[in-house]
Amino acid sequence: MSILINILAFIVAVGILVTFHEFGHYWVARKMGVKVLRFSVGFGKPLWKRVAGKDQTEYVIASIPLGGYVKMLDEREGEIKQSELHRAFNRQPVGKRIAIVAAGPIFNFIFAIFAYWLMFMIGVSGVKPVIGEVTPNSLAAEAGLRSGDQIMTINDQQTPTWQITSISLLDQALETGLVTLQVQDPQGSSRWLDLNLKNTRELLADGDLLSKVGIVPWRPKIEPIIGKLVADGAGERGGLLPGDRILSANDLPLATWQEWVEFVRARPDQMISLELLRSGELVELNLHTDSKTESGIVIGRIGAYPQIDTDAIAAMRILVRYGPVEGFIRALDKTWNISILTLRVLWKLVTGEASLKNISGPVTIAEFAGVSALIGVSAFLGALAIFSISIGILNLLPVPVLDGGHLLYYFIELVKGSPISEWAEAIGQRIGIAMLAGLMALAFYNDIVRLLG
Repeated sequence: MSILINILAFIVAVGILVTFHEFGHYWVARKMGVKVLRFSVGFGKPLWKRVAGKDQTEYVIASIPLGGYVKMLDEREGEIKQSELHRAFNRQPVGKRIAIVAAGPIFNFIFAIFAYWLMFMIGVSGVKPVIGEVTPNSLAAEAGLRSGDQIMTINDQQTPTWQITSISLLDQALETGLVTLQVQDPQGSSRWLDLNLKNTRELLADGDLLSKVGIVPWRPKIEPIIGKLVADGAGERGGLLPGDRILSANDLPLATWQEWVEFVRARPDQMISLELLRSGELVELNLHTDSKTESGIVIGRIGAYPQIDTDAIAAMRILVRYGPVEGFIRALDKTWNISILTLRVLWKLVTGEASLKNISGPVTIAEFAGVSALIGVSAFLGALAIFSISIGILNLLPVPVLDGGHLLYYFIELVKGSPISEWAEAIGQRIGIAMLAGLMALAFYNDIVRLLG
């Protein structure tokens, strides 16, 4: 079921973003007087096609949802009637061609602003950035962070949720490497700390940013108390009841639910003796665990869920919401900050200071889209905004085949006063295709490694 949701969310996300990107090219081309022959969302065999308008433009939804294109009248692709030469793309002044090509990525940034604006007005749900544990001898420990501290600001920027905190930490690490934190302890006292994040090579290696800093976010302590039992599971058959506190198993004391889980997993198809606290009385019983194969390993199961302190979890959640005007201002700021952060990470990838494992392919994107869609509309809008910014920046890179490559040609044309030769453009196309193929292969490889992991 989750795979189906991921696929559907991926198709919806790509469909929206590609449509908006290509509409930028289409709309500006039409405004510039260029004839549009086809507007296609997707590549390959058309699944749906409609011909409309005085120019008889083809509107197509194709079978491969990994991009799209706008085909314009162009002498380089065939003969054109004399009466329509003035509407050919290649006949337009270089300024108009720049505007048409740049419109696609620009519309991606416009869409990101719109998505963030809606997201901020709906409200962004998150968890307060309260530290659960600080890893000894870590960067966080050296800065003086302690368990229970809540991160209030990073370089004077408010950090109401862990998501905002993580992005701010990465952004400041890439900008200066020195981060000033305002933290508040459980008693309400504030203090300011300096966190040294200059080693960006380590921070941008594969893995979670917070764990590399030495921060473990707060999580509710889950005690070994039975909350719910699976019907006819080993726990129910063995006599366990909701509310039972597991004191020990095979005479081994247990303090947390995780210890209990690890104990059971290590004992598939075995008899275990338990000491429980039930309604204030000690109870002893024996139960026989079930077994299940998971990732090629046989593990023990009893079919039980823990009792969760929902009040503690609710107290840690926060909803950040803004009105239309402030939401729009924050959407502009968010789009700008994420764009700059993306460019910084790209530069670190080029210079070798960031791991190439950070490059994700369609499988990871589909998972991200699926998870955000399940969380809610606000989270899905945030994911769409990030995808849209990434598409906009990627297309502006000066790589032949991409919009940025064409823009590079046109700027060269502005300088030298004439278009680059067809030979040079053909060579550039081959180089661009090879670079994109290599990038896609790396992204797919990273996806496969993540799946196998």
